Amino acid sequence: MAAHSQIEAITARIVERSKPRRERYLDQVRSAVSRGPHRAVLSCGNLAHGFAACSPADKADLAADVVPNLGIITAYNDMLSAHQPYETFPAIIREAAREVGGVAQVAGGVPAMCDGVTQGQPGMELSLFSRDAIAMAAGIGLSHNMFDATVFLGICDKIVPGLVIAALTFGHLPAVFIPAGPMTSGLPNDEKSRIRQLYAEGKVGRAELLDAESKSYHGPGTCTFYGTANSNQMLMEIMGFHMPGASFINPGTPLRDALTKEAAKRALAITAIGNEFTPAGEMIDERSIVNGVVGLHATGGSTNHTLHLVAMARAAGIHLTWQDISELSDIVPLLARVYPNGLADVNHFHAAGGMGFLIKQLLKAGLVHDDVRTVFGHGLEAYTIEAKLDAAGSIVRQPAPEESGDAKVLAKAEAPFQPNGGLKMLTGNLGKAVIKISAVKPERHVIEAPAIVFHDQQELQDAFKRGDLNRDFIAVMRFQGPKSNGMPELHRLTPPLGVLQDRGYKVALVTDGRMSGASGKVPAAIHVTPEASDAGPIARIKDGDLIRLDASRGTLEVLVDAAEFSARAPASANLEQNEFGMGRELFAFFRQNAGTADNGASVFA
Repeated sequence: MAAHSQIEAITARIVERSKPRRERYLDQVRSAVSRGPHRAVLSCGNLAHGFAACSPADKADLAADVVPNLGIITAYNDMLSAHQPYETFPAIIREAAREVGGVAQVAGGVPAMCDGVTQGQPGMELSLFSRDAIAMAAGIGLSHNMFDATVFLGICDKIVPGLVIAALTFGHLPAVFIPAGPMTSGLPNDEKSRIRQLYAEGKVGRAELLDAESKSYHGPGTCTFYGTANSNQMLMEIMGFHMPGASFINPGTPLRDALTKEAAKRALAITAIGNEFTPAGEMIDERSIVNGVVGLHATGGSTNHTLHLVAMARAAGIHLTWQDISELSDIVPLLARVYPNGLADVNHFHAAGGMGFLIKQLLKAGLVHDDVRTVFGHGLEAYTIEAKLDAAGSIVRQPAPEESGDAKVLAKAEAPFQPNGGLKMLTGNLGKAVIKISAVKPERHVIEAPAIVFHDQQELQDAFKRGDLNRDFIAVMRFQGPKSNGMPELHRLTPPLGVLQDRGYKVALVTDGRMSGASGKVPAAIHVTPEASDAGPIARIKDGDLIRLDASRGTLEVLVDAAEFSARAPASANLEQNEFGMGRELFAFFRQNAGTADNGASVFA
């Protein structure tokens, strides 16, 4: 089916806006491609260093420059549950490469931090900036110029966006992303959330909280709620960077290993040496980016991608805006209910039909572009499948079901859970912000209440414990933007605000910080820009100012006299405590040069 007329119109607008930058980018990609297989330009000394540790057979192949060499960029470490399975992947990939007459080398490792470990801690202030550091680290690995294609091993929050930026910066090379899959289901996410709230109220102790958390995050694989990590996997599949059906297969299973081998072989098949050359920079275009945004809305995905998708698109010379994202949300229905937008986890989502069913529904409704290139070939239709193993252990792909396996988890496009994606841009005299309302009850889409201003998460926690917040209010948490302290996630605020909301108070959050993919039932205007450290309007709010957050109309306003408000001097904050400890001193350059949230909060131009 042809794409929906509004989808076409928004895509055409992005194409037109992007033309100058996109044309320069494609010229650079094509110039690099025209220089041919790249090992040919290396000196004998260069090559000798490049294959010194290879087997004799691989050395001979690389010296002759007649076989493709696959560069592996890995985000493996064994502290991240999602990334621990990657320990064994290089051996699997090397074996697969040899089976098709190629060579594979680990080109480099990139840092991979766990936001769950650093949540509410000083290290969280490095989280967003780690995305750009990951892109640079991957660039260093690929700068050896030894490779004809790349595979990227990454899952979690900032890691996949950073790797995508690197893949598109090296857009003359084919790039395949290989997931490791989600952990099996543990303690239900809603029960974990309930225990967190009880702990915030002092009704259970640390032992009970740790027991619940450990039963939820219990083994290798991605956390099972639908936050940024699993939104990443959805994006890589719907944008065509994954092999069809690969995203949500559990680690350590025969199908997972078979898909890994298949991905490696496919990466070698689409190099310039073969007949299906698919450079990443040519493959990903404006239609691919729009498909990613549509998938985000249809699944109720992470608000972090209002930052990451903008930055990823820019790496390919494509100018995506919050306005584009918001307008797409208005026309894309919500088809998935995965925690925090429902009770199911990603394993339930996959069992109900998963990505194959979702993409089939979006194609039928004309909500995504079918005429795209992917690592699998041409057309998104090829992704409307389920991947399985036959009796011989080979991958077979069967058509995705016509009916959802669980209508409470996955819906048809003609009978969605709600008519829009629930991710909106807010504008008004406080600037621009983003809100995710797919998990917020309709009666809370509009909150008008006095402001209580905080400059630190602990300040709100302390006020809650003192009983000072038992009233209607909007918490203004400022000096949390990229220039202030790296724009950390603020999930420590969720339990107390959730408790207050459950007590019947009208509460909301306004912040220049982040709440990310686990944002839930409390209305939160996040990523406010200009941020407080740029003297944005949020810096002029005072305690008691009436604020109106209206997610229905898409507005965020302080209801005070305009002249008096504009005449106020912006508040300042002592940010010295954010500059040292846990490596924060190493990231001063990032804080000083970070772009605005609506431009991806990136240090790259």
